[in-house]
Amino acid sequence: MAAARRLVGSRPARLDISGLGWGPAGHAPIISGLDFSVAPGEMLAVVGPNGAGKSSLLRCLYRFHRPSQGAIRLDGTDIWRLAPRALARRVATVLQEPASDFGLTVAEIVELGLTPHMGRFAGADYGPVEDALALMSLGALAHRDFASLSGGEKQRVMIARALVQKPDLLILDEPTNHLDIRHQLDMLALLAGLPTTVVVSLHDLALAAAHADRVLVLDAGRQMRLGAPLEVLTPDTIRQTFAVEAAIDSHPATGRPRFSFHLGQS
Repeated sequence: MAAARRLVGSRPARLDISGLGWGPAGHAPIISGLDFSVAPGEMLAVVGPNGAGKSSLLRCLYRFHRPSQGAIRLDGTDIWRLAPRALARRVATVLQEPASDFGLTVAEIVELGLTPHMGRFAGADYGPVEDALALMSLGALAHRDFASLSGGEKQRVMIARALVQKPDLLILDEPTNHLDIRHQLDMLALLAGLPTTVVVSLHDLALAAAHADRVLVLDAGRQMRLGAPLEVLTPDTIRQTFAVEAAIDSHPATGRPRFSFHLGQS
């Protein structure tokens, strides 16, 4: 964990979202009326069915979409008032689909995370690259072409690159999609232990409940519930949001929440 602590910013960010709405020009909003805050060092999991607006929310948070309503503030400053380089020094993002490789090796892709911290004429400390490769179990792949990797390996590379940015806020959109079970558990345990602010969208409710400090439930672009995992992920909320029945108990080995789903009576 010492290596992980070297890969985050000097101070976790506070994130405040007020009256947030966004939709393509000329179309109905995809998300609307979102109001919540993420405390410094907190891990917030965003869950909801397909089309709920999870990715649209995250795209607003990392400034890909400009909100049509409301504001997003990072430590009190509207993110649209920050210079792109200043924002990149504080916010790192991992998308659902790994970026193009441009013919680079794994180590070279991870090194790109240093770019926001390089001066005009001065280089940067490459120690974080080695730390990130080790944390994500990528040392043996460092000199492999990025294009030759599996989907899960590529995802771990992109997480390593984000960590090298030393972010005060880390945003991840469905980061477990391409990972096997072991790497899902390892990665979420790592994220939960980082001394930085984390916002992550997840499909797996058990993973969200086991690792997040709080859970935000979205449905049809609206904020349904926000709170501690077991206060929010109740059978009633799951029925209303996901249209399935749920039974929740404790895993006999870990004590973490365990979810069982069924469609109910037709």
